Amino acid sequence: MQATAYTYDPESRSGQVLLDDGTPVPFDAPAFDAGGLRLLRPGQRVRIEFRGEGEARRITLVTLQTF
Repeated sequence: MQATAYTYDPESRSGQVLLDDGTPVPFDAPAFDAGGLRLLRPGQRVRIEFRGEGEARRITLVTLQTF
């Protein structure tokens, strides 16, 4: 799934992405680290992967979207 980077804190390596419908979804350091990124800027298009359903749904991967 694609999203747009919304916030990112380099100290905690966590932040939020915006889904294409405008819904903000948080991600934590393990999801950021899984993508192999070193930095993320607001506005960058990213690819994300989820695990779980409903309230247990979490982002497990954040990486740059390549075309």
